Amino acid sequence: MRNVYIIGIGLIGGSFALDLKALKSDVVIYGIDQNEAHLATALELGLIDKKAVLEDVKNADMVLLAIPVNATLKLLPTLLSLIPKQGVIVDMGSTKEAICRIADRHPKRSQFLANHPIAGTEFSGPKAAHLGLFQNKTNIICDIEKTDLELSKKVIAIFESIGMRIRHMNARDHDKHIAYVSHLSHISSFMLGKTVIEKEKNESNIFDMAGSGFESTVRLAKSSPEMWAPIFEQNKTNVIETLDEYIQNLTHFKQLMESENFEAIRNEMKNTNYIKTILKGIS
Repeated sequence: MRNVYIIGIGLIGGSFALDLKALKSDVVIYGIDQNEAHLATALELGLIDKKAVLEDVKNADMVLLAIPVNATLKLLPTLLSLIPKQGVIVDMGSTKEAICRIADRHPKRSQFLANHPIAGTEFSGPKAAHLGLFQNKTNIICDIEKTDLELSKKVIAIFESIGMRIRHMNARDHDKHIAYVSHLSHISSFMLGKTVIEKEKNESNIFDMAGSGFESTVRLAKSSPEMWAPIFEQNKTNVIETLDEYIQNLTHFKQLMESENFEAIRNEMKNTNYIKTILKGIS
């Protein structure tokens, strides 16, 4: 895969570009982005070799979609119509079911790979990109049986070469599980930040008194709303289900506080400490 077109030159797209350049010396990476400043920065940083436009995708061996998921819904049919018969489109978004439904309606469905790398930071834009972002991270590939076997093998080989662990899942299950382990975390972080901002009017108090616990918990609240609002919209049903269960647990905790049942609170926390065992070894 020599001619690679990356649509969306931010953290994910830019980091993939750096990994791919380190892996394949002959690759030519073209950047497509609505933000001209992002394209200029990507060129300066060496993330991409040339600027491109959507119509150029007709020359692509691979197209990497690293844009908000609502934009992917709109753009994917056009890209599938443009992609040559040897090319493949790889989506890097955090939701899959709605995107896969759109792809399923297209006669070139076999040239699309539904993909979600579990990697990222709270930062965005081309300056956030860095080499090794995907090292030792899980990459979830959905509905792989609908993708051409040879094309999927080529893409998986690239992801494995940049250090990713591959896991397969159907799109519906992906969206259900990711609502718990990713989407709920972001909502919690955003709402914690909102609560503190509203109640602590003196910003110096937040700065001076915020410890590492607060900083790590609210880190995700620095994430891009332009990326995350569409994710919540596309995964609305699953996110609401997770919120119902989360709110139920918060309400239970509050009731224990009100009844001064601190022994029960201690036991709740002790039981939840098991999460350390589950997450052991995750980098």
